[in-house]
Amino acid sequence: TLSVASICAMHLSRFAEEIVIWTTPQFGLVTLSDKFTTGSSIMPQKRNPDAAELVRAKSGRIIGALTSLLIVMKGLPLTYAKDMQEDKEGTFDALSSLSLCLAAMSGMVRDMTPDRKAMKKAAGSGYATATDLADWLVRSLKMPFRNAHHVTGKIVGLASAKNIGLEKLSLAEMQSVEPKITADVFTVLGVEKSVRSRTSFGGTAPSNVKREARRWLTLLKKGKS
Repeated sequence: TLSVASICAMHLSRFAEEIVIWTTPQFGLVTLSDKFTTGSSIMPQKRNPDAAELVRAKSGRIIGALTSLLIVMKGLPLTYAKDMQEDKEGTFDALSSLSLCLAAMSGMVRDMTPDRKAMKKAAGSGYATATDLADWLVRSLKMPFRNAHHVTGKIVGLASAKNIGLEKLSLAEMQSVEPKITADVFTVLGVEKSVRSRTSFGGTAPSNVKREARRWLTLLKKGKS
């Protein structure tokens, strides 16, 4: 029980850290509702993601309960000993903390407001489709990946010097690096095209994501029944 609770708490903690980052002015990807934030004691404009921070902290308490019990058990013979009564306090406390974390996280996700424009902009930063370009070079030009990696690096350098995305480069500019590149390369550039192209199991294509969401909702409903 404590092992399962600790693994769950670890994932909740990582997700909570993501939420903390997403809500910062530097990212601004989501906005939490007032129910899960508090005001700053000194800065009136600031909204602190306290619920996410507390979920992140509570995970340490839950994992600590497992660690404590493992230390108790490590020196016992393979039979019952009175030492094992120490499992109760940690287990009850961990499950209470986990229930609180699950409720807080569910509420935060349900009530958060995503900024679609900010998310799209963030997804397109850092030349995220460079791998798509390298894959296209391998697939379409039969280029060894080592060479494709090198060519892609040069093309990214051109785009970076102009402070534009790869899809904004002209065909002539790309051909100045690799003359065999054709206009077909633009079919794989751009964030939305990249996302939609990942159609294998676990891929990012919207149809995949929706299918997995439906599958897990079904599993969760079965677990509650």
